[in-house]
This record gives sequence, C-alpha cells and structure tokens, in this order.
Amino acid sequence: MIPLRGGTPSQDTARASTVYDMTTYSGPATLILVDGARVAGMASLGTNNRGDLNGWSGTFRPDQVSTDLRAAGDGLQLELPYEQIGAVAVTGVRKLLATQVLMSLVGRGPAPF
Repeated sequence: MIPLRGGTPSQDTARASTVYDMTTYSGPATLILVDGARVAGMASLGTNNRGDLNGWSGTFRPDQVSTDLRAAGDGLQLELPYEQIGAVAVTGVRKLLATQVLMSLVGRGPAPF
C-alpha cells in the first residue's frame, strides 16, 4: 500500500476511513413532542462526515401535520424502531404538498441508530 499523505500505510488507511464513514438510518420513526404527543412518520438521518455519533441530523416527514407539530422547536425526541430514542431540535420546516411537510432536524447527543 502506498501512503497517501506521507504517513505510514496504517495511518493513511485510518485517516481515510474516519473521513468517509457515515452511519445512516432511513425508515419509520416517531417524533415525540414536548407535551408527550407522538407523531408517526418517516425519518432519514445520518451522522456527520467524520463518523462522530454525537453529530447527527436529518429530516422527518410526518404522516399527519398539526398546528403543534408546525410550532415544534427544541426539547423533542425521535424514537426509532426497537425503542431507540434520540433528542432532537427542529431547525426548519418546508412545505412539500398541500398536506405534507418535511422537517429538518439536528440531533442532540448520541445518535439512536
């Protein structure tokens, strides 16, 4: 193996895998609002580009939209199958269709996937 940046082959391999590793989840999820209300939908999540499981974000598309959901901000939780839960905050809401929205989320703490 030829070193990429002048380091030893094992150092360059470790560096490359750290930069390009990405953990993702795409599938059903439940957004838990501050008042405990549960909103089913689909999530698409990923860790940051350095593979740090404490840095993650993604989107959530709720099955149904309510006024409480549109007003959601911080202090929320996202539950994935098998009771994996992560704290999230809503950073944006974009209207997709007349009855659908796509919510941008940023994770707080360890990724639940």
